[in-house]
Amino acid sequence: MASNGIRDRVAIVGMGCTPFGEHWDRDPGDLLVEASQAAFASAGVTRDDVDAYWVGTLGSGESGLTLSQPLKIANKPVTRVENYCATGSESLRMACYAVASGAYDVAMATGVEKLKDSGFSGLTMSPRPSDGTATETTAPAGFSRIVPAYAAKYGVDPDELKDAITHIAWKNHRNGSLNPLAHFRREVSKDAIACSPLVAGALGIMDCSGVSDGAAAAIVVHAEDAERYTDRPIYVKGLALAAGSGTGAMDRSYDHTTFPEVVASAADAYQQAGLDDPRADLMLAEVHDCFTPTEMVLMEDLGFAERGHAWKEVLAGTFDLDGVLPVNPDGGLKSFGHPIGASGLRMLYECWLQLRGEAGERQISNGRTMALTQNLGGGPGHAVSFVSVVGSQPSA
Repeated sequence: MASNGIRDRVAIVGMGCTPFGEHWDRDPGDLLVEASQAAFASAGVTRDDVDAYWVGTLGSGESGLTLSQPLKIANKPVTRVENYCATGSESLRMACYAVASGAYDVAMATGVEKLKDSGFSGLTMSPRPSDGTATETTAPAGFSRIVPAYAAKYGVDPDELKDAITHIAWKNHRNGSLNPLAHFRREVSKDAIACSPLVAGALGIMDCSGVSDGAAAAIVVHAEDAERYTDRPIYVKGLALAAGSGTGAMDRSYDHTTFPEVVASAADAYQQAGLDDPRADLMLAEVHDCFTPTEMVLMEDLGFAERGHAWKEVLAGTFDLDGVLPVNPDGGLKSFGHPIGASGLRMLYECWLQLRGEAGERQISNGRTMALTQNLGGGPGHAVSFVSVVGSQPSA
């Protein structure tokens, strides 16, 4: 798979992100207004300066009115998008392509989800679709299959594998304790994580991301116009989306130790960005840690670790905040929860802060100038994947 790409043709010049958590007293519109106003202020623009808007949400609104009504946008193009857990990232992708095409000069991507008062448990979802895309298991059950499959394929002792996924949860909660926007802001001991009540297979409750409310927004302009808005724009290097065939458990050749959709979208994004060695060239990566074994497998699918070695790299601290390649330095879904429409743009917000040197206690100083976000929607064998690469410097 390959795309022509839009490397360095558009730039992000403003972003906003709400605190994620239990916002019982606020509706999706309130959260969108807060994130949008922060993005406007960040870029030094007003609502009227934006030519077109996108809003990503899985279940917290329908149509462009989800955004136009609370933001009081009159008679401009406002489009709602949805693509499982890649929904927020799809909002960004559409805004970037719209500006790169020349159709608009200034576009805004937004994402929101209000889950805490919707009855959404985080473990199952209803109503189930009737178009043939319904999954065969709950999300925890589906992702729990990774653990025994990985142990069997690579001959890893189950106790050592449990230590590795426990380290991932410990790392992300430790990072989240440094982030004022995170839902869960305290460190959790490895003993507490390892002994948490089982949910599915080897997965305990602390191996799962939480349920939260939140919103985020980004303003996109032509790259040549970027410094009119900020002296530190973030350039879009690559945007890739891959939807799998959805054969899932019906495909006997699928072994639950990889996400082919991630491999394909990463290869496409790297080709667009001209990225040859992501482990060495990226400052950080924000990846979809919906469940701890997901993050472990993603390290291999994204080319950060050799096949069968990610668990060792995790235990060695390779992906810790002070490691070779920090992964989920903002705390990830483990600390933020997963308000679906907002998560992709929340990941991008951490890249925005880190690449501009504004991440405070979490600031990474490894001298690199590119960052990656990755979303995975669906489940093993039945997924969509989004990968972006952004950078603080235009290509030479």
